[in-house]
Amino acid sequence: MDDHPIATPHSLETALTAFAPIGLADLGESALLDRVDVKYIVHTDHLVAALAAVSADYHILEVNGRRLNAYQTLYFDTPEFDIYHQHHNGWGDRYKVRARHYVGSHTAFFEVKHRTNRSRTVKTRLPISEVTTDLNGEAAAFLHAHTPFDSAVLEPKLWNDYQRLTLVSPTSAERVTVDLNVAFGWGEAYHLLEDVAIIEVKQASLSQPSAFKAQMRRQGLRPRAFSKYCAGVYTLYQPTKRNNFKGYFRHLDKVTGGVQHVGL
Repeated sequence: MDDHPIATPHSLETALTAFAPIGLADLGESALLDRVDVKYIVHTDHLVAALAAVSADYHILEVNGRRLNAYQTLYFDTPEFDIYHQHHNGWGDRYKVRARHYVGSHTAFFEVKHRTNRSRTVKTRLPISEVTTDLNGEAAAFLHAHTPFDSAVLEPKLWNDYQRLTLVSPTSAERVTVDLNVAFGWGEAYHLLEDVAIIEVKQASLSQPSAFKAQMRRQGLRPRAFSKYCAGVYTLYQPTKRNNFKGYFRHLDKVTGGVQHVGL
């Protein structure tokens, strides 16, 4: 997917300069790996307005001088897309399995995200030298320890590239991640969510106050369920079970005016 250029709106770059920076060393490696989260899917114009309003309430993660950092993710699933179907069918206890390259920091991890029956997200990860399509050795043992899946039944299904900015509250256990230029690809198929910001507010508990969530309410923007993996499968594979995700794309059409880039 490297042959598709990524654009950064100038107004967004300007908005990011208002935040005080924080480095990876100050972030805390284990913070909010067990959390609750709320997501918003908005047009980038709404994002820029929100960032301008909360610049005094958060620090921004800066990695090697960059405040927008590239991520490359490879998702795994069974041949029958069991992980996708668990999410589609609304299982309270479900998983995502992925390998992720944090491009700006030159690091990579094999990661498991576990959504529990208590609506908490628990992320565990294993450092790896590079993202590969093979699940063996340490990765296989890690998978066995943290999921009900055997490595022999999982295969790579989807590439997902995007740029992320990360806001960190200096006063509470809260992070806000914003994913931009989100693209899905597999083989010759490619899909770009243009002018869309996928925002996730991550907190230790939902009862915490949040300047960012307050700003979303002021703009009349409500939380939305969204999974980048499921959106990618829905778009590229056209699975038979997809009715429960049609709301994703109805809302995306509303956000973008129905303009998205799709290549097959």
